[in-house]
Amino acid sequence: MDLLFPFASYWWVYAAFTAGVLAVLAVDLGVFHRQAHAVTFRESLAWSAVWVALALAVNYGFYRYALAQFGGDVAARVGLEFLTGYLVEKALAVDNVFVFVLVFGYFGVPPRYQHRVLFYGILGALVFRALFVALGAVLMRYHAVVVAFGVILLISGVKMLFAPTSSADPAGNPLIRLVRRVLPVSPDLHGQAFLVRVAGRLHATPLLVALLVLELSDIVFAVDSVPAIFALTDEPFVVFSSNVFAILGLRNLYFMLRGAVDRFHLLKYGLGVVLIFVGLKMLVLNRLYEDHHFPIGLSLGIIIGVIGFSVVLSLLFPKAASGADIEEG
Repeated sequence: MDLLFPFASYWWVYAAFTAGVLAVLAVDLGVFHRQAHAVTFRESLAWSAVWVALALAVNYGFYRYALAQFGGDVAARVGLEFLTGYLVEKALAVDNVFVFVLVFGYFGVPPRYQHRVLFYGILGALVFRALFVALGAVLMRYHAVVVAFGVILLISGVKMLFAPTSSADPAGNPLIRLVRRVLPVSPDLHGQAFLVRVAGRLHATPLLVALLVLELSDIVFAVDSVPAIFALTDEPFVVFSSNVFAILGLRNLYFMLRGAVDRFHLLKYGLGVVLIFVGLKMLVLNRLYEDHHFPIGLSLGIIIGVIGFSVVLSLLFPKAASGADIEEG
């Protein structure tokens, strides 16, 4: 099937979209977060609304353009594909929030510096996601790769369902050992600096090490999330733009949920079911239809239903307090 938005013809759209995102990020860091401060729930909620509104505006503009160029049926399909990809990536991003809590706690990063670390972490994530999407757009032309991605999603979903919740210690991360071989690591923070000179020698600060660990974790998460969106759409621009907007809202999602991540303890099971569904869609369900496309509206309904159901169950059946929590109480 030919792409509706091939890069050779629409490179300027990619360029304009990327420039717009970078401009908004520059305003975010250079104006609204120029001074390091702890991000409040109200502030994170407001910024989350901004990013969601921007994503929906781009989705609507995308729909209107497709409507003018290709007609109503195609426009409705690509619009729903963007929205579904955005929701899937947003849901999978909750796992990143758990990692953020773990890493910031381990390295003792104060709340006032967390936004700065996450800003550059998200910037790096955008670069890696662009590379993953570009690579995926090439590889997805081959049936063997489609099958491989589908199997990866199935395995990831089953693992999420049945594997115990990981409490990995960042100290065991090979990246930390590598950084310590290349640069000495200062045991103390030096404001919001990532690098500092101590006795004339360059040292990495805990902020830099935390940033590198977050970047590595995002690469691991991308192995699941990018194929998951390719299972929903063949259009690289839809994959890229929906992925970008979900990532851009990730910082604010963290600041909103960091104190309540344990309340959504059943969400991982919903995410596991979603990954299994998109894996089956890639391997089996698409082939049940003449155009090799499982109805995107039905996909969206299933994904929203599964995630919403897992969230509701988490709230109705709270996680039992651990022994340590009971002793503290």
